[in-house]
Amino acid sequence: MRTILSLMFGALLIAGCHDDRIVAPRLAPPAAPRGLHSVTGDHEVFLSWLANTEPGITGYRIYWGDCGGTSCPYFPIGSSTTTSFVVTGLANGQTKFYAVSAVGPDGQESELSYDDVFDTPRPEGTGLVLTNYQSDSLHAGFEFATFTVRSYTSLFIDIFYGTSGSQPLMIAPFSDTEIQDAGYGSSLDAVDFAPTAGWSPTGTVELIAGHCYIVWTHDNHYAKFRVTSLTPSRVVVDWAYQVAQGNRELRARPADGASRPRVRRAAVWAAL
Repeated sequence: MRTILSLMFGALLIAGCHDDRIVAPRLAPPAAPRGLHSVTGDHEVFLSWLANTEPGITGYRIYWGDCGGTSCPYFPIGSSTTTSFVVTGLANGQTKFYAVSAVGPDGQESELSYDDVFDTPRPEGTGLVLTNYQSDSLHAGFEFATFTVRSYTSLFIDIFYGTSGSQPLMIAPFSDTEIQDAGYGSSLDAVDFAPTAGWSPTGTVELIAGHCYIVWTHDNHYAKFRVTSLTPSRVVVDWAYQVAQGNRELRARPADGASRPRVRRAAVWAAL
């Protein structure tokens, strides 16, 4: 009888110690952000991407590295609660690779974005005035490498402004410099990448207000300009120059869309 009572008492003790707490399952990490895109600036890069479709996304974390691929580490550089981020304080001519992750409602972080995106900032300027060499020869030419207005007779210029009859022209005076019309653009950023063909066989292009133009300099650099104002006596342009030799990137670096596994981060996010 004692044995039966002992067993019953033990069973009651076990039942009383049962933990009725319900542990909520941990949410799965969000998907890696898609559509990462970069716009090249002057000492800065503008990043944007598509919003994640999962509910409760609290923000995004931005990373960079010095190389791409699966073996290169990415370092955290900032965060955003929107789908854009501006990386500032960059050295012009230096290429960086970028990736983005999404953060879920419980702090779970996605893998890094799969698009291989890299960007090389370059100097730019607005409101550059070049005069018609026929009326003011000293301020008709421009040297992209030093951002300097020079005489149209200078050996250092890449282009100069003039007219033939009533037709306004931009002229690349030396045979080792190429120029071409890239067509109408709503802004200077309408031109993203310098092409490999299509250069003017005469070294001249007719200028049209609102059109963008590309220049390939004698020392293998690429530049662009957009005509914002045009009269027979002068032209006003916005311009940009890629200081990285041989780099055709003038605005956006298109992603290659290749899927790659997440690269293990080289720094702890909390260290920021």
